[in-house]
Amino acid sequence: MSPDRKHAVFIRDWNLWLRDMTTHQDTQLTTDGVENFGYATDNAGWTSSDRPIVLWSPDSTKIATYQQDQRGVGKLYLVPVVVGHPQLTTQVYPLPGDKVVTTIQRVIIDWNATGGAKVIRLQMPPDQHRSTTSDNLAWGPNQDVQWSSDGSHLAFISTSRGHNDEHLRIADAATGAVRDVYEEKVATQYEGGQGGSNFRYLSDTNEFLWYSQRDDLGQLYLYDANTGKLKNQVTTLADGNVDSVVRVDPKAREVYFLATAQKNENPYYMHLYRASLDGARQELLTPEDANHTISLAPDGEYFTDTFSTPTVPPATVLRSVSGKLVMPLEKADISRLVATGWKPPIQIKVKARDGKTDLYGLMFTPFHLEPGRKYPIINHIYPGPQTGSVGSRNFSASRGDDEALAQLGFVVVELDGMGTPWRGRVFHDAYYGNMKDNTLPDQVAGMKELAAQFPFIDIAKAGIFGHSGGGDATADAMFRYPDFFKVGIAESGNHDQREYEDDWGERYMGLDVPTADGATTYTGQSNEEAAKNLKGHLLLAHGTMDNNVPMNNTLLVVDALIKANKDFDLILLPNQPHGYGPDANYMMRRRWDYFVRYLMGAQPPFEYKMHEAPRPGR
Repeated sequence: MSPDRKHAVFIRDWNLWLRDMTTHQDTQLTTDGVENFGYATDNAGWTSSDRPIVLWSPDSTKIATYQQDQRGVGKLYLVPVVVGHPQLTTQVYPLPGDKVVTTIQRVIIDWNATGGAKVIRLQMPPDQHRSTTSDNLAWGPNQDVQWSSDGSHLAFISTSRGHNDEHLRIADAATGAVRDVYEEKVATQYEGGQGGSNFRYLSDTNEFLWYSQRDDLGQLYLYDANTGKLKNQVTTLADGNVDSVVRVDPKAREVYFLATAQKNENPYYMHLYRASLDGARQELLTPEDANHTISLAPDGEYFTDTFSTPTVPPATVLRSVSGKLVMPLEKADISRLVATGWKPPIQIKVKARDGKTDLYGLMFTPFHLEPGRKYPIINHIYPGPQTGSVGSRNFSASRGDDEALAQLGFVVVELDGMGTPWRGRVFHDAYYGNMKDNTLPDQVAGMKELAAQFPFIDIAKAGIFGHSGGGDATADAMFRYPDFFKVGIAESGNHDQREYEDDWGERYMGLDVPTADGATTYTGQSNEEAAKNLKGHLLLAHGTMDNNVPMNNTLLVVDALIKANKDFDLILLPNQPHGYGPDANYMMRRRWDYFVRYLMGAQPPFEYKMHEAPRPGR
């Protein structure tokens, strides 16, 4: 929909169309869109939808979009399990190292131009299908593409294929002329912000706000949009990183932002700050020692603040934009939960592989620890690099099935190792270009330290499981630490980055290029290359219609294990996507059974059926 709600755009036959919401009359805006070279299409990589990727100008007269070139790009083929002839599913799916990958040709469409709709192509070469913050180019009001307030210019960021070179450019909306304004080039991968792009185009004052980790910690900087010259550093966080810009008030010359920056508390807790654009003033607006989730009122005068920790339930208050408490709103009551015997996880801090760096995570134990008993330890891993194992630091009663798994008689840990975000550039890039690291040296070191702290942990019985990147890390752990990890469950792992979509691998491993020994930079990184080292019990699982991580990732490991004459277990979930859909509970039950049988050495109940627990009043 346009900002004035009078028109909408949609895709028909690879072209962009305009609908008048009053008369319902449709007008074709582009005419040369064809299959694999269409306008505004959202079908690159593993994400896809029918929505058009566009950004309307503030006055609703122009549309910024692109013509996406996928001609000659490699395909992913999925075959459903059916009775009779299956219908082949095909989608564009470029891989690292491919010579031809998806690109975009940027355009502005002036649908209200004299004489009818006018397509203005920006005067520049095609751009990579890349974003500063994620592996999906989906535009929004605060992303890498932003209009000037009067709609006369379009500012956008061009990201290189390897995510290490960023160009801010400004285009004349009437002519398509493009002006290079600013460039930041880094040795590894540029991070534009964890909660979304932190770039802001302040057209009324010819300035822009830029996020950078040039001095390790992520900070905001103010630049002149005419010259590209730095005016001043805006934020000066000493103990954390800017996460996301929440609001810019150009009249008050202030920026509101979330950051992990409080000294002597968990470094992952988010707080709301505001700072003057000249960098002279910076204020904390949410002082509680907790993780804060903010919702700003449309007029920008107030915000709701919901804060909690993994062990303390949430409270919500209303504050003014100065941070002043206006009134308490709600406070969660978990008395009935506690009455069941539930206990929160233990927040843990251990040392990383270097013996110096603090790592943070959660540990789940049986609610009733038996004196003198030792419990097997299970690592629930997601290595990143785009996030970590713990995820949100908000309160959660179950944390998936971690809490439940612990009640079967295990100690379950989640640990954010080096190579994950929110701790600065050096921490985040700890294993850049070496994906087989997967934070595993930190996981092993942390688990051993926990066993030394808590005598009820049986470190001789260590297991591991994870999904997607966690599935990759699990198999990696079983193959490269075969004497430490005894049991692993690897679900839907991207075991070989050469077989996973191009944007993710090329961001965190760099481009796949030849090396002097005749190999490539990706050689030796895959799990199938180390599968021969398996000693323990390994369960592999994958959905057969996974269009995120193709099933071939797991089958390559299966093939290598067979060739190495290794015993293993395999579950294929017919017709299920990356998240397993209705088969998720079955997989959870099989996961519990596998750990009980092989890590605990007990016999699980036969074909236990998951069911919904009764609720009070029902």
